[in-house]
Amino acid sequence: MSPSPVSSTPILRRTLIWSAVATAVLVVVAAGIGYIVAQGEGLVSGLLGVLLAALFLAITGISILIANRWYGDPIYVQLFFAIVLGGWLLKLGLFVVAMILLAGQPWLHPMVFFLSIVAGVLMSLAIDVIVLTRMRLPNVSDTTLPTEVPEDRAPGRANDIDDGAAPAEGGPRS
Repeated sequence: MSPSPVSSTPILRRTLIWSAVATAVLVVVAAGIGYIVAQGEGLVSGLLGVLLAALFLAITGISILIANRWYGDPIYVQLFFAIVLGGWLLKLGLFVVAMILLAGQPWLHPMVFFLSIVAGVLMSLAIDVIVLTRMRLPNVSDTTLPTEVPEDRAPGRANDIDDGAAPAEGGPRS
């Protein structure tokens, strides 16, 4: 597979990689603090909260990377927004189902769960800011400017010689 010509692809990949590493660290921290606060319930709540936050936040980046595979296709814009919107709807559905299933569970410590989700979201936002401020992305990307406009050529013999074309009719011959 050839590299994607879309300039946002390396930024999204780097963000997802950094987020995965930071999630691994945050899982250990949240599980440890959860265990100290509420033993087994806190440990499970901390793990689950961080993992859910990481999953929900990764869906958008992954959906954009998937949509960028169709860059250059005539219906790229429609596909891009359909895939990204589908990712958002998937997140919404998963969130509603997860909250319904987890509501009132005796093995879940609500405060540890909530704070671990907040910590996961803040971690992701911090990584997004760091990656986006350090990446070099041109103001106008994924475009090419024309090298020459045929209508801009001046009439005359100099143009005929450069192209190797025959002189215009009625013009001087050598």
